[in-house]
Amino acid sequence: MSAVWRCNLVKTIRQSLGKAGEQLAAEKLISLGYGIATRNYRCTAGEIDIVARHKQVWVFVEVRTRRGTKFGTPEDSITARKQAHMIAAAEFYLDANNLSMLPWRLDLVAVEFSTQGQLLRLDVIPDAVSAN
Repeated sequence: MSAVWRCNLVKTIRQSLGKAGEQLAAEKLISLGYGIATRNYRCTAGEIDIVARHKQVWVFVEVRTRRGTKFGTPEDSITARKQAHMIAAAEFYLDANNLSMLPWRLDLVAVEFSTQGQLLRLDVIPDAVSAN
């Protein structure tokens, strides 16, 4: 197996895992009363996995999916740099949609699968990242 083919295979598997996590997260958020406005919003500031409304608050959701514990928990992957990108992308969305005067927050959905693919946990963590 060539190195390029193996790299593409790993990337495809990782993307599939991420898409599965995002789908589960969206379903969980809907069951909790969130209204999904958009998914995979991209702008110059970055990407937002899910933009939703919960009650009267705009919610920008980062979904982190992990299989196994080799690279830590989903929460461990939210670095200071990632937090800054999340805040910037949320502010860009709010400005672009004339919503900047409304309340908003940044949530995290942590999804963990076993190495065999069994769902171990799916946690919605409100206010996981502080914009202040």
